[in-house]
Amino acid sequence: MTTPSSTGNHSDARRQFLKLSSLFSVMGALPLLQMHNAARAAEPNAPLRIGYLPITDATPLLVAHHNNIFQDQGLQVEKPRLFRSWAQLVEAFLAGQVNAVHLLSPMTIWARYGSKSGAKVVAWNHMSGSGLTVQPQINSLTDLGGTTVAIPFWYSLHNVVLQHLLKSQGLEPVSDGDPGPKQVKLVVMAPSDMVPALASKQISGYIVAEPFNANAEALKIGKLLRFTGDVWKDHACCVVLMHEQDINQRPDWTQKVVSSIVQAQLWIQENRQETAKILSRENPQKYTPHTYESLVNVLDPARMDLALYEGAGAIINKDWNEKRIDFQPYPFPSYTEELVRKLKTTLVSGQNTFLQNLDPAFVATDLVDDRFVKKAIIDNGGMAAFGLPESFVRQETITT
Repeated sequence: MTTPSSTGNHSDARRQFLKLSSLFSVMGALPLLQMHNAARAAEPNAPLRIGYLPITDATPLLVAHHNNIFQDQGLQVEKPRLFRSWAQLVEAFLAGQVNAVHLLSPMTIWARYGSKSGAKVVAWNHMSGSGLTVQPQINSLTDLGGTTVAIPFWYSLHNVVLQHLLKSQGLEPVSDGDPGPKQVKLVVMAPSDMVPALASKQISGYIVAEPFNANAEALKIGKLLRFTGDVWKDHACCVVLMHEQDINQRPDWTQKVVSSIVQAQLWIQENRQETAKILSRENPQKYTPHTYESLVNVLDPARMDLALYEGAGAIINKDWNEKRIDFQPYPFPSYTEELVRKLKTTLVSGQNTFLQNLDPAFVATDLVDDRFVKKAIIDNGGMAAFGLPESFVRQETITT
C-alpha cells in the first residue's frame, strides 16, 4: 500500500531525477555551461568553492577545510557549500558556482558523456562507506523478492552493487509496477528519507552511504544485511570532480587542491574520532546534521563489531579486513573500466543509450586525470602511506 508520505518522497525523487536527466543532456547543460564560461571569464582566479552533500563521502573535502590544509597550501577557500540533492549540486557545478565537488562515481560518467560537460575525476574521496540495510525480519537477499528497496540514485555504485547481488540470487530488478515474487522494485529516494521510510515499512530496505545505515541500527529499526565493501573490494563510491578548464588553465592551483585532499585523507587515517567530531552537528561549522555517535560508529574501525557482522553474514570475506569506511585517493583505472562494464548490464532509468557505446579503457583515461593525485601521493610517502603496495595498478575483486 502506498501512503501519502511515500508518494511525496517518490514524487520528489522523480522530480530530482528528471532535473538531473535534463542537466545531463547536451541541450539541458548548455545554458549552465554558458553561465560557467561567463563566470570563468569574469573571475579566472576564483577561490576554491566546494560543494557537498551531508554524507561521509564528503569527509576529505570537509576535513581539509576545517584543518586549514587548503589554506596552508596557499589557497583561497570559501566555506564548503552544503546541498540537499545531487541535482542541486550538479547544477551548481555545471554553472561554475562551485569548482570542486564529490559525486557518485557512475554519475561522473553520465556527466561527461551525457551532457558533454568538461568535468574530470581527479581523485577518489573514500573507499567503501555504504551498506544494504533491511527490515529486522529479512535475513537473506531472497527475502527481498516481491518487495521494494530504495537506492540513492540510478547512477550510483549502490545501484550497481545491489543489482549484482540480486541477480546472483535469481532476482530481477524492476523499476515499474508491483514486483512479482522473483522481482525487486527499485525506487530512488533521498538518503534522509530512507530511515523514516524503513521505520514506517514503506520499503523493505535501502542501500546508501553512511551514516544512514548506522542511524537505522541506532534506532533499532533495521539491520545491515551486507556491506558494499564486502562485495566489491575497496571500491570507490564518491570521487572528486573538477572543471577541465581549471585543470588545464590553473595546473598549479589544481595541484594544491588535490594535494590538500591527499593530506586530509592521511590525517583522517590516524584521527578517526577527531574526524567524527569535525563532521558532527556539535561542531560550530555545522558541516552535517549528524551526531558524533553515529559518525564515530562509522569512521572508527575499533567501533565495528566484527563478530556481529560476520555472524549475520554482513561480512563474508573476512580475509579482506575491510573497514566500514576507508580513505585512499588514487583512482585505479581498473575500477573505472569495470564500472563501465557493470553499468552496461545494470538497469538505469532514463536516457542511457550512450553507455553501450563507451569503451571502458577509453573512459578510464578520458574521464580521469590522475597526474595531480599521483604527484601528491608520491610527495606524501607513496602508496605505502595508505597501507597499499607501491603500484598504481590493481585487479578488481567482486564477489556475491
